Amino acid sequence: MTRTTKELADFLGCTLEGDSAALVSAVASPASATPEDLIYVDSPRHLDRATASAAKCVLIAPSLSLSGKILLRHADPKLAFARAAAWLIPAPTIARGIHPTAVIAPSARLAPGVAVGPYAVIEEEVHIAAGAQIGAFCFLGRGSRLGEDCRLFPRVTIYPGASLGSRVIVHSGAVIGSDGFGYVAENGKRLKFPQVGGVEIQDDVEIGANATIDRGSLDCTQIRHGAKLDNLVHVAHNVTIGENTVIAAQTGVSGSSSIGANVLVGGQVGIADHCEIEDGAILGAQAGIPTGKTIRRGQLVWGTPARPLVKFKEQFAWIARLPDLAKRVKKLEARVLAEGK
Repeated sequence: MTRTTKELADFLGCTLEGDSAALVSAVASPASATPEDLIYVDSPRHLDRATASAAKCVLIAPSLSLSGKILLRHADPKLAFARAAAWLIPAPTIARGIHPTAVIAPSARLAPGVAVGPYAVIEEEVHIAAGAQIGAFCFLGRGSRLGEDCRLFPRVTIYPGASLGSRVIVHSGAVIGSDGFGYVAENGKRLKFPQVGGVEIQDDVEIGANATIDRGSLDCTQIRHGAKLDNLVHVAHNVTIGENTVIAAQTGVSGSSSIGANVLVGGQVGIADHCEIEDGAILGAQAGIPTGKTIRRGQLVWGTPARPLVKFKEQFAWIARLPDLAKRVKKLEARVLAEGK
């Protein structure tokens, strides 16, 4: 979608410096931009890249200077850039209309404007609100629900009874509502513990490709408003993830753990069962949170077992010195033995 720089400035609430009639049609990095692409600069380190870019229009912080470009000044250029991208580049269409190969049960209720792709299966008593798009080969189990403008990319599996709010995005291969990993020992064998609870995904959540979210065992697994899960994230039964929390790829959250709002979780973090991660905490990449541990509000932790970053750095520095310390100890041992003879 092509806009003038004046239209873009008005939409973003920016101060415009330069040609108000110039056209902007997309966004790009400085290196790959064309004259009609928008780029952004939020640090003096990137000014040279912006100057050398073919882009005519630059989103830039008020404190920075740049000559030879049309400038859109905004207090948070990166945020404004994201909003501009969403405005200029519409989301890709996943499905149009109801494809003739889709299998839709008679009791399923599809609101006007729902689109269903090839070979999708929608079982009995499914409710899908207006504007939802269901990609090819998706499966929606009996009694599941999708809110308005949900977007399911191809091969998403929604188990029976799962509930998704409005504007939820689920990427290919994700599975929502599968059984949790719960068993009880009996005479050396494993008896399956009931996995009959629900799973609730609230509004504006995004779930990455091949992520898996288990239903609750007896209660409900819940992912609250605005949370974002990367590819290959696993959420076990009875887990709660708070509003606007972000979880990076290959993280696993074990059963009955609770993650608060606005938490940042790095890649490959392991959270054991019955943990509590309070609001605003930050878990560094590959951190390990032992069973039952609480990470306090706003705390930044790293390592396995997870500990405050300052302590982790100190201990890591000593670990790096161990080979040299071992050599010194061996020399001291040799000297003591020699002097003792």
